[in-house]
Amino acid sequence: MKTAVTDMLGVEFPILAFSHCRDVVAAVSKAGGFGVLGAVAHSDNQLDIDLQWIEDEIGDRPYGVDLIVPAKYAGDSDGGYSLDDIRNLIPAEHLEFIDDIMARYDVPPLPEGEHGAGYTSGEGDAPFSINRADSQLDIVFAHGPTLVANALGPPPAQMIEGAKANGRLIAALAGRPVHAERHIQAGADLIVAQGSEAGGHTGDIGSMVLIPEIVDAAGDTPVLGAGGIGRGRQMAAAMALGAEGVWCGSVWLTTEEAETEPVVKQKFLAATSADTIRSRSLTGKHARMLKSSWTEEWEREDTPAPLGMPLQPVLTTEAQARIRRAAGRSGSGAEKLANYFVGQIVGTMNQSKSATQVVYDMIEEFIDATERMASFLDE
Repeated sequence: MKTAVTDMLGVEFPILAFSHCRDVVAAVSKAGGFGVLGAVAHSDNQLDIDLQWIEDEIGDRPYGVDLIVPAKYAGDSDGGYSLDDIRNLIPAEHLEFIDDIMARYDVPPLPEGEHGAGYTSGEGDAPFSINRADSQLDIVFAHGPTLVANALGPPPAQMIEGAKANGRLIAALAGRPVHAERHIQAGADLIVAQGSEAGGHTGDIGSMVLIPEIVDAAGDTPVLGAGGIGRGRQMAAAMALGAEGVWCGSVWLTTEEAETEPVVKQKFLAATSADTIRSRSLTGKHARMLKSSWTEEWEREDTPAPLGMPLQPVLTTEAQARIRRAAGRSGSGAEKLANYFVGQIVGTMNQSKSATQVVYDMIEEFIDATERMASFLDE
């Protein structure tokens, strides 16, 4: 295939695969697509290890890295809060609510000395902050990814300047045409038009409407379609709307390589497209995820509203670690609470297959779909 995106990235297929799992990233890049490692949950050491592993696996094939640095963030006006600052800002009623959920669902505490993440103890930069991203960017630019993406808001100056200085491309996700315009003004080389059907942080405009709007707003800057895309027919539809390729995330969560928790993977395999919800309950910003008792608890009228980013992830990260550890074990209701970010495409993710096979199946169905469309023009 030949599009502006395949030319820009040097790949055979314009399929960009976002995944937190390095095995998925490598498999997609080796299959002719473009793997993108979601690095927000990585420690600096693990990010360095995973990038080196990916490069050893794929050789000179291209790949990318995705970070989350939001445009609006508590404490950003004064350089950002520390973790201690954030923990001190969390209201007592929210802490009590988390304790109540854990008690009612019989979720045991973590073993002594084990923490959910770096958000719950010790010093350090707050999650999703520009200070946190700075150290990650240093590691990224010490390796060889072709592209660096920002998942929330315009790419910050540090990202743009570092990418340009190191000869890398910049991508940014947009949920409205005005977002795309801001990203391009900031220096983005590639825009991801992410419809509301997508998993994770997303807006409220559907892909069918959003993609052509952003294509028109982006001008000469190439656009990828995202949100509700996991099969070749959807890829063909996105490109018919003006996209030069697609950005997929959810579809890799049930692949053989994915590190998705077994209980959650089984929920995904059984879910329908109606079994997701946009919720602020994990990160403080609207993100589409699987419905579960966790999301139901936060939707109740008699419970506190989720806090903003970054307070909400600091509040919930240890509880989520407890749920993951206990899910599937007898005597715990953690399985009812267990969920993860996933898009509406989950309704067709009902069979676990290799990431390579997902790529090949998408291309085969894309070809069938485009040939069918071409047949309408036959005399």
